[in-house]
Amino acid sequence: MVYRYALRCIRYNRFEVLLEPTLPTSEGVIFTIFLVFAGAAVLATLALAARQAMILAYIAMGAIAGPAGVGWVSDPAMVEGIAEIGIMFLLYLLGLNLYPQKLVEMLRQATFLTLSTSILFAIIGFTIAVAFGIAWPEALVVAAASMFSSTILGLKLLPTTALHHRHAGEIIISVLLIQDIIAILALLIIGSWGGAVSTALLQILVGLPALVVLAWLMEKFVLNKLLQTYDSIQEYVFLLAIGWCLGFAQLAHYIGLSFEIGAFIAGVSLAASPISRYIAESLKPIRDFFLVIFFFTLGAALDPTMVKAVIVPAAVLAGVLLLAKPFIFKGFLVYQGESPKLSAEMGLRLGQISEFSLLIATVALHSQVVSRETGYLIQVATLISFIASSYWIVMRLPTPMAVSEKLRRD
Repeated sequence: MVYRYALRCIRYNRFEVLLEPTLPTSEGVIFTIFLVFAGAAVLATLALAARQAMILAYIAMGAIAGPAGVGWVSDPAMVEGIAEIGIMFLLYLLGLNLYPQKLVEMLRQATFLTLSTSILFAIIGFTIAVAFGIAWPEALVVAAASMFSSTILGLKLLPTTALHHRHAGEIIISVLLIQDIIAILALLIIGSWGGAVSTALLQILVGLPALVVLAWLMEKFVLNKLLQTYDSIQEYVFLLAIGWCLGFAQLAHYIGLSFEIGAFIAGVSLAASPISRYIAESLKPIRDFFLVIFFFTLGAALDPTMVKAVIVPAAVLAGVLLLAKPFIFKGFLVYQGESPKLSAEMGLRLGQISEFSLLIATVALHSQVVSRETGYLIQVATLISFIASSYWIVMRLPTPMAVSEKLRRD
């Protein structure tokens, strides 16, 4: 490797690079990926022993290895582009589960519950932000980030044999799916906020429907025929599924929308295909790989000085939502005819802030919609809610990671 690198330096008259102590870019990326997964594996072991979600281990490893820690990763932006692929696959797989029949049933069962509670959570977030002196445009972003519960924590801590295929599990998943759709719309609006209003409206009113129609036409007349012809070749199906996701993500970005919106539309267009379940299962390891990098990048980008500056409003925001969300969910579920005990359990499982809130903060910062202080407030509040909610759930409810043998369910 060193020999080949020296030859490249000679070829391009870059002898001065050999005198620098820095690694080549490729080696830097390899070393960073080594840190991400080797370090996160160690911390994930500790997280599991403490009955915490492994997401926290990924973020903690980023904070330790990042510029504010030991500085092994001096430039988190180096892996930021790689990390974004994880969010694309997360939304792609979400779209794959939204085939038309399920989407109609889901909307019928949980729309009122989800919309009503989301509005109340947004009001709470907006009120707290304004109370701490945040200007109302930025407070609206805090309100949007307060609306959602964590899909990753909600599903990771949901025991499949006990709840996933029963009534409670169906309600939880339905609420999370509708929240995710609302979050996608929020990301689209926030991502366009910094530009001209007319351009943003044109992208939403023209670009988005055009992308949906194109996805439907290509799936019906091109992709579906290819899958029917070559569905016995698993490697080709795997390759085509990835190309379909990333292709529409790039196309969405080209017309002024986000990569994530394109990936979601690509997934929805494939949802009715008989092979969608196979594709979803095949791509989960890739999604998890890139999501680990995403959460590592979030941790590496944390600035302790900024965290210290926002810790009080972040703790208040997280604390109020952690108390209010279970109570509000329980009230609406009882109103819809669910038992108080089951309603209370579902409320606790949905009681945290969402990983989509982290993404909203990131997009808002990149679009210069919010200041760094407001962005950090959202991120720190989300992390606090992750820690408190996951610990409370594994201590009190049936989960695969429960402390008590009586509560442990696979």
